[in-house]
Amino acid sequence: MDLSRRQFTKIAGLATVGTIVSSKAVWAANSNTLKVGLIGCGGRGTGAAEQALNADPNVILTAMADAFSDHLESSYNSLKEKFGEKIQVAENKKFVGLDAFQKLIDSDVDVVLLATPPAFRPEHLEAAINAGKHIFCEKPFAVDAPGLRRVMMAAKKAKDKQLSLVSGFCWRYHIPKRETFNRVLDGQIGEIVAAEATYNTGELWYKERQKGWSDMEYKLRNWLYYNWLSGDHIIEQAIHSIDMLSWAMGDEAPVKVSGTGGRQKRTDKKYGNIYDHFGITYEYSNGTKAYFFCRQQTGTTPSYAVELTGLDGKCIVDCRTGLHEIKGKNPWKYDDDTKFTDENAYKKSKVKNMYQQEHDELFASIRGGKAMNDGEWMTRSNLLAMAGRMAAYSGETISYEQALSSMEVLFPEKISWKTKYDIPVAVPGITKFQ
Repeated sequence: MDLSRRQFTKIAGLATVGTIVSSKAVWAANSNTLKVGLIGCGGRGTGAAEQALNADPNVILTAMADAFSDHLESSYNSLKEKFGEKIQVAENKKFVGLDAFQKLIDSDVDVVLLATPPAFRPEHLEAAINAGKHIFCEKPFAVDAPGLRRVMMAAKKAKDKQLSLVSGFCWRYHIPKRETFNRVLDGQIGEIVAAEATYNTGELWYKERQKGWSDMEYKLRNWLYYNWLSGDHIIEQAIHSIDMLSWAMGDEAPVKVSGTGGRQKRTDKKYGNIYDHFGITYEYSNGTKAYFFCRQQTGTTPSYAVELTGLDGKCIVDCRTGLHEIKGKNPWKYDDDTKFTDENAYKKSKVKNMYQQEHDELFASIRGGKAMNDGEWMTRSNLLAMAGRMAAYSGETISYEQALSSMEVLFPEKISWKTKYDIPVAVPGITKFQ
């Protein structure tokens, strides 16, 4: 599919950032109980359920779904201990298996929390919107361009149906970052002439293969390490920094994307087919270049920040220490009465938890009858990360529109517990952009 600029704009032209799409949404302001269903009962899904239950006094959890019963039961027990009577999940509303998501969506829930591995997101999002559910959708939203195009169209349908769709890009809901990036977008550092973003961190968990696991179960339980399930760590994790970078650049699409990456440390077969580092350059129409670097290598110096250089100053946002500062012509620093000396100090600050903030705004939009839709910017950031991976994997310089029109499918259309599926590790210069 060769998309023209007009076609691209038509597909991508969804709701604007934080848009309120209607004053007559499905749920008018009321005191009715909102029933929540959780799809994906891992750590992030359990956390999302906690935030949803804290977001409104009249919310209950009535259904849960996961591929694995042990994940579901662990999540259920944790939530039940914390929330008691707000957890009203009957045994016949605990859905297990690869088709569990549809059974939950077909139940009488009002709000769906999507927190499975990213490869499943397009199908789950479509199903939830078709069923008329409000949605919290954890990032990222697709692992390949065909999947992302499905998400774009689903998000537009949510807007048309006046359903709230809130993304898991939590920093967009972080008050200090809103204040900081709004100042940048208002021109307080002048025209941006250079930008840098990082997400350099350690290595993540791995689950040893257990007796009785099929090849597919083993991979699903270690989904991080397969790009057809996670999108690779540039999309699954480091996309947070890419999203902040895109936000600071006004969510403008770059004209060129080039990059590199590879496997230096995580070379064992157990780490699937993903890279352990990426370096990407995004070039914009005015000549500005934004440099992005991420790695997952234990023992290396961490960095999780965005730095912007403008004609009138510099902006620094550090997610590890909580520093939000503008230097230069219009100096400014966010202050919540906490001295941000290290990461632990930041965690103890008075700034409201951004995970909670996004759910508070989601449920307020439902109660107020004014649906909100993060569709446009959330998919643009996903595409920005995806374009970086494509450029790094192939060693080719590509455009943003080429990335969107890619026909490469990473995630197979149908899988079962018996499915055996592998994709080789990408080799720049040999692996071609498709």
